[in-house]
Amino acid sequence: MEKIKKRYRIMRRAMGKELREHRSSFIVFSILRALVVLVMVLQVFNRNYENVFLCGITLVLLLMPSFVQLEFRVELPRTLEIIILLFIFSAEILGEIGEFYIKIPGWDTMLHTMNGLLAAAVGFSMIDLLNRSKRYSFQLSPLFLTMVAFCFSMTIGVLWEFFEFGMDRFLHMDMQKDTVVHAIRSVMLDPQGRNVPYVIDGIDSVVVNGKELGLGGYLDIGLIDTMKDLFVNFVGAVVFSFFGYFYVKSRGKSRFAKSLIPQLKKKNADFLTQAEEDEKIS
Repeated sequence: MEKIKKRYRIMRRAMGKELREHRSSFIVFSILRALVVLVMVLQVFNRNYENVFLCGITLVLLLMPSFVQLEFRVELPRTLEIIILLFIFSAEILGEIGEFYIKIPGWDTMLHTMNGLLAAAVGFSMIDLLNRSKRYSFQLSPLFLTMVAFCFSMTIGVLWEFFEFGMDRFLHMDMQKDTVVHAIRSVMLDPQGRNVPYVIDGIDSVVVNGKELGLGGYLDIGLIDTMKDLFVNFVGAVVFSFFGYFYVKSRGKSRFAKSLIPQLKKKNADFLTQAEEDEKIS
């Protein structure tokens, strides 16, 4: 029990320093945290406890960039840290509670594009840090690094789509949003039972169990949304991989890639080690 309390004191002291290291990211963090707390209070009054729980998760997620920096001794660029904080707030509070996914066309697409770019940056930095480490003797080419970043980003995108499908399938949610289409091409509808796509075009109404849905077309159950999300994830991964390649070739001269790639912490910014030393002294 004493060890847990000691670890808590160390992490709390180090986290406070980490959060305040960069003024701009700390201001963004403080504003977003205050907004989440405000939304949480409103949800309590509305007795929407599911959203209260979601706000609690968001508060924890907002601390994750600082936690990662402490535990892994890496320094997130201020631009990357701010983007991650805004991404979390946009996805959880604005997207889910504010219903921006429904109210604003392209909101989900924007977030998935950013996810592709951010995931590529994370995958790239993990290999780049090893590649530059003096503890390891191998040296990887810029092309290989960008391929790893791209594949890592696409893997994260696929795993997320698996998660969305699982939530829809087993918990009866609707994370894979439906799309209204006006044409169907299916071999299952071929009257002769052949492997020939039968086309139904110009669909403007659909009746289910004798009830008109009033959608103006046929309801696709998530496939188009999934493929669109993977495509924009692909776009984000390609964009970062392009800049990441020239970042390695020029060894850090690409401002765009540099603003998104974590670096190893300098000794004077290793707040976790400093907090551990202060705890020993006290």
